[in-house]
Amino acid sequence: MARIATVGDGDMDVYNNLGTSYPGGNAVNVGVHLFRLGVETAFVGAVGDDEYGRRVIEKLAAEGLDTSHIQVLHGETAVSEVEFVDNERVFGDYHDGVMLDFKLSPADIDFLCTYDLVHSAMWGMVHDDLHLIRERGVPVSFDFADKLEDNPVTEVAIENCDYAIFSYTEDDTYIRDYLRRMHARGPKVALATLGGNGSVAFDGERFVTCGIVPVEVVDTMGAGDSYIAGFITGIARGLSLEESMRLGAETASETITYMGAW
Repeated sequence: MARIATVGDGDMDVYNNLGTSYPGGNAVNVGVHLFRLGVETAFVGAVGDDEYGRRVIEKLAAEGLDTSHIQVLHGETAVSEVEFVDNERVFGDYHDGVMLDFKLSPADIDFLCTYDLVHSAMWGMVHDDLHLIRERGVPVSFDFADKLEDNPVTEVAIENCDYAIFSYTEDDTYIRDYLRRMHARGPKVALATLGGNGSVAFDGERFVTCGIVPVEVVDTMGAGDSYIAGFITGIARGLSLEESMRLGAETASETITYMGAW
């Protein structure tokens, strides 16, 4: 069985106009979808000692993830404010909460390095430590979201990941040139998810494209995170780049048929 750990942001997605909330954050969302795909999964991150933090831990444990390395810090769990408009999520303010104090310990690094692959993302606060994981021979995937240019986290993380995943809008000259440039800085694969336009990846020799799986959209929250889960599951299982991208698309298509990221 493939084993993948996710590390970084865990928050509460609060839908202000619906009066409801769900645990979220890239590392949390990817972790849950990994487990649902049959991957042995752990989440390493930080939550506050508040009601939201308790809910995050309880929900992840109920899903089956290893929660033994979640840090419970004094303060508030991170919150992402969301509005739901025409089946699309519109992000509002993000409140970092205790994530501002999150730091991996040597024991956390040791724990993460027992896994086949480690995934993190832009808001995970661990970009400076990724090299400690890769130096021990563990592949790293990283979600850069739409922070393509002039971002200090991007500048650090691109040098220390094997699978670089970006978010863009369409398969055009700009994104292909960008993926070439990013691939030249170290990753094995540089990939961009393109929303309804599918995804495109560059492996140093060729571009590979993948379309979407059409479904009736209920809520797009978590589509990108579930794509990543499918994609890195394929990679961890030794599937081809094309097969891994297809598994990403299939996983995302299921996610957008219900409310919330999972």
